Amino acid sequence: MNFPAELKYTSDHEWIRVEGNEAYIGITEFAQGELGDIVYIDINTVGQEVTKEAVFGTVEAVKTVSDLFMPVDGTILEVNKMLDSQPELVNSDPYGDGWMVKISLANVADTEGLLTADAYKGVIGV
Repeated sequence: MNFPAELKYTSDHEWIRVEGNEAYIGITEFAQGELGDIVYIDINTVGQEVTKEAVFGTVEAVKTVSDLFMPVDGTILEVNKMLDSQPELVNSDPYGDGWMVKISLANVADTEGLLTADAYKGVIGV
C-alpha cells in the first residue's frame, strides 16, 4: 500500500496535502480498499466553514456509505468535479485525481497535529 510521506493523515483515514494556505483532502488507499468499489461521492458543503472532525460529505460504495471527516478547520472552496462522473477515481488514484475537496485553511499550523505516513501505518497495522 502507498502512503505518500509528503501528506498528513487522520485516524479516520483522510489525507491532506497542504499548498500554502490551501489544501486538498481525500481518503487513503487503505480506506478506499476497505470500502470497495466507490459509486458516488456526496459533498454539498462548498463555501461552508467546516470544523475539525466535522462531517463534510459522504462516500458511497457498493458495500456501504461512510462519512468524510474534516482533518482541520477550513472553508471548502471546491469539490473535485471529476468525481461526479468518475467516482472510481477514488479507488484508482486516491492521492491524485481522486482528491475530494480543496479548502482554505483556517490555520496552517493545525496540520502539525496530524499523523505522518509512518504514524498512520501504525494506526492501520501495516
